[in-house]
Amino acid sequence: PDNIALFIYQVQHEYRVLRHPVGARDNQKAAELLKPDRTALLRNDRHPVGQKLILGSGCIQKLGRVSVPDKRCDETDALIHAKQAGEEYENHIILCEHPHVYTLGRSGKEGNMLLSEEQLRKIGATLYHIDRGGDITYHGPGQLVCYPILNLEEFSLGLKEYVHLLEEAVIRVCASYGIAAGRLEKATGVWLEGDTPRARKICAIGVRSSHFVTMHGLALNVNTDLRYFSYINPCGFIDKGVTSLQQELKREVPMEEVKQRLCLELQGLMQR
Repeated sequence: PDNIALFIYQVQHEYRVLRHPVGARDNQKAAELLKPDRTALLRNDRHPVGQKLILGSGCIQKLGRVSVPDKRCDETDALIHAKQAGEEYENHIILCEHPHVYTLGRSGKEGNMLLSEEQLRKIGATLYHIDRGGDITYHGPGQLVCYPILNLEEFSLGLKEYVHLLEEAVIRVCASYGIAAGRLEKATGVWLEGDTPRARKICAIGVRSSHFVTMHGLALNVNTDLRYFSYINPCGFIDKGVTSLQQELKREVPMEEVKQRLCLELQGLMQR
């Protein structure tokens, strides 16, 4: 909408995007963001940091490395409350990386974690039980994690269509790097050579919704240390591998570049 102001600021290499109605408080908000103890950037809609994602009344938040659980829970609760109360709300896309963590979904099997608590401590990792679908997966540095917090009704999407859309966005990002990726029947996520003995997963997807508001999201391996996957049966699979953009391209891939490409694909798919 025309009455939205966009502020982007950088705090210790973490990017966040804030949007709120234009008015008298704009200057006050800008002043707060531009305090002397912060390195700040103030730009308009054509900012150079990345492509703005237009999702109805929404915003992108590009965070640095954050722990699990994180602030996405607050954003989800706020959207659900506003929707039920008939109040204005914002859709959000949160992009971040995590420290070394493993997350086990509601239907996951403990046996798919192959390490004891003591062994987890030795490799600097933590195990979390969370309320998404799916089994166990790994998150860590070099992996792009995307948490869309969206009112699916606003985009006329069911949960199955939404998962398909997330997969399609990642497939297109892979294609932009010359990597042929696709889906695997009865296995959510994005795969390379999925119908062959060399099948390997490049992106895990696990979502749920409450009142048609989405939670959790996708994890795309960009420059991920793939050794951490050897300590689990990823997503419950014991006969399939994992890969990353770096592994396939034999070079490190700029994370900000991948974020921008993913945002563009999500924007295009959700505006169709």
